[in-house]
Amino acid sequence: MNKDRIILGIDPGTTVMGYGLLKVTNNKAELMTLGVLELHKYGDHYLKLKKIFERVVQLVDSYHPDELAIEAPFYGKNVQSMLKLGRAQGVAMAAALSRSIPIFEYAPLRIKQAITGNGRASKEQVALLLQQMLKMKEMPDYLDATDGLAAAYCHFLQNQKLNIGTGVKSWKEFVNKNPGRLKK
Repeated sequence: MNKDRIILGIDPGTTVMGYGLLKVTNNKAELMTLGVLELHKYGDHYLKLKKIFERVVQLVDSYHPDELAIEAPFYGKNVQSMLKLGRAQGVAMAAALSRSIPIFEYAPLRIKQAITGNGRASKEQVALLLQQMLKMKEMPDYLDATDGLAAAYCHFLQNQKLNIGTGVKSWKEFVNKNPGRLKK
């Protein structure tokens, strides 16, 4: 996973779907774009699902991401809302799969934890930290966009952690194989 790549992050929703794209070069993440698909103007739920599918395919065809990181639906009390959100997530996943993009799913708590260190952080806290880390000039109108970006950045960070000790059996072996990674 140390290769250069593009990560598409999606925060699925049936009112607003947020997305963000990161370009990873030499293990450094850089913002490519972020935005939202506004769905509240469509009354029919099935039309919303069609629009989600079309937009994700358009993003994939335009930016050629190597991976999709998507926020998993969280358990809520309203079963109908959960069902609609699950459908939105499934359609976004199907769109990526139609272009053979591998999918990585992260719980909202995990995404917030990765970005802020606190799984209970607010959308605003996540957005502010992403703005600082990725040197974003301005905040988007909808924080769903930064939520989609947060899924991509969480995936980027997850891969960083996976690469830390790959192929070593002890801390001593890691230190010997990685002399430039540790500060004395």
